[in-house]
Amino acid sequence: MSVIGVVGGGTMGNGIAQVFAAKGHAVLLLEVDEARLERATKSIKGSLDRIVKKGTLSEADRDATLARIHGTTKATELAKASLCVEAIVEDEAVKRSLFATLDGILPEGAILASNTSSISITALGAATKRADRVIGMHFMNPVPVMQLVEIIRGLATSDATYDAVKQWTEELGKTPVEVQDYPGFVSNRVLMPMINEAVFCLMEGVATKEAIDSVMKLGMNHPLGPLALADLIGLDVCLNIMRVLHEGLGDSKYRPCPLLIKMVAAGRLGRKSGAGFHDYATA
Repeated sequence: MSVIGVVGGGTMGNGIAQVFAAKGHAVLLLEVDEARLERATKSIKGSLDRIVKKGTLSEADRDATLARIHGTTKATELAKASLCVEAIVEDEAVKRSLFATLDGILPEGAILASNTSSISITALGAATKRADRVIGMHFMNPVPVMQLVEIIRGLATSDATYDAVKQWTEELGKTPVEVQDYPGFVSNRVLMPMINEAVFCLMEGVATKEAIDSVMKLGMNHPLGPLALADLIGLDVCLNIMRVLHEGLGDSKYRPCPLLIKMVAAGRLGRKSGAGFHDYATA
């Protein structure tokens, strides 16, 4: 089995580490400090424990999965990885800087993938000397449950790189979907304007937050209403993606709702902050 590097142990990163380790891969999970590594490991164990309780995973397999994940704060350890998946903050400048660093550490033939939900793969590839081996590998949240992986080809991404990442995705038991490198790709180019429009409906007094979510749940069969979904994703993340769409496509229909901007400025980021459009303080 391959050695897989995962950079970033947050919600997406620890999920990505979990699914690769569950399929027998050795995983190197890189974080900036020991405290964040500890939180990531705790999250992975909690996720696996829930699967054990459901009866679909044995305790022995859970322990074996955890044993395959090695946490580190030293980027140089990624020199062993044949695939490295970046899952850090959704900021192009930060990602480009990281990609340039990783390019100097990873083996020559290694593939460098980003879990970005909106940032240009072509731009990330341009920060390296291996643009042909840079690709988007956009997992959905929660990673262990969701089947889709958007595979985004940058301008220079080679067929061999795409084929390898497609194979890895299928080995994880997930469904790869090929997407070209445009702002928001497919998932967020469709999803985020819907969420943004729901925020406009709330701001303009068209309906209450409960009514807006109920219409989409009961009328459109969505498992979560758009405002509750925004809270789950993180309102700051939603705002960043809307700005990428607005700037990248230059169309006023993608302008972020002023209420969304105001909520982020107030620190009401959704579930992770305890409050967004809905209140989670006692949840």
